[in-house]
Amino acid sequence: MENTLKTENFNVTTIVEFVLLGFSDIPNLQWILFGIFLVIYLTILMCNSIIILIIRIDPALQTPMYFFLSNFSFLEICYVTVTIPRMLMDLLTQKGNISFFACAAQMCFVLMFGGSECLLLTVMAYDRYVAICNPLHYPLVMNHKVCVQLVTVAWISGVPVVIGQTCQIFSLPFCGSNTINHFFCDLPPVLKLACGDTFLNEIAVYVVAVVFVMIPFLLIVVSYGKIISNILKLSTAKGRAKAFSTCSSHLIVVVLFYGTATITYLQPKPNQSEGVGKLISLFYTILIPTLNPLIYTLRNKDIMVALRKLLTKLLP
Repeated sequence: MENTLKTENFNVTTIVEFVLLGFSDIPNLQWILFGIFLVIYLTILMCNSIIILIIRIDPALQTPMYFFLSNFSFLEICYVTVTIPRMLMDLLTQKGNISFFACAAQMCFVLMFGGSECLLLTVMAYDRYVAICNPLHYPLVMNHKVCVQLVTVAWISGVPVVIGQTCQIFSLPFCGSNTINHFFCDLPPVLKLACGDTFLNEIAVYVVAVVFVMIPFLLIVVSYGKIISNILKLSTAKGRAKAFSTCSSHLIVVVLFYGTATITYLQPKPNQSEGVGKLISLFYTILIPTLNPLIYTLRNKDIMVALRKLLTKLLP
């Protein structure tokens, strides 16, 4: 009995690294996946960088809406950089070893940037609400100081919560398997490896998810309820079409991002399938950040005009 306890304690304290399985279950596709994800990553970096650049240099885009969009694009770059380079390295080396500290750091940054994205999408919805529902007061309400304050809150308000939650999870004892059936250190699969009773940790995850996912989502729904009500009151079809066009891109991004985040972090633990969880994670960590620049540029006339101006200057 004493030897068993010693062995268990040894197992708990000697896990100094995890192994990310990633896509090792499809070994024949490793190089194809590497090529696909590399192209996707470079596309995300390039498209978001172009959006930031044209918003910065074009005087016509010096408005609160585009100030928030440039922050959103920078946030997307940060978000994908936490996961995709690591995944590319694992596909290249076909090894998924990640240290205990690196795993904790990756989870912390993924949750931090994900939480910031939720809050920033809420800020963008509030901006559209003020612009459409209170257009006369818009310059006063959404002045530069207020915009900077809102963005600052979106970036930093979740930091202490996420750091606390990450420390709480990684202070749990880990025994037995150190294999994570995922391509990055996401919260649900890591929590599954913890020994003992994780009920309080799961409750904490749900509480944080409600605060950073559900409450912002409800605020966005309320904002868009009032926006749509106001748009329908407009007398001209042209006015309604213009108002809808300024909101539609943001609304598409909200539905995609919040839909996958809700399934991942608010689904009861016993119902979570590792394969399905991995697929959903691919959506919100890779596919949606790839689509976001396309959604915002192709559906936005101001961005397209600014892009043509820039190309005209660069390509005489």
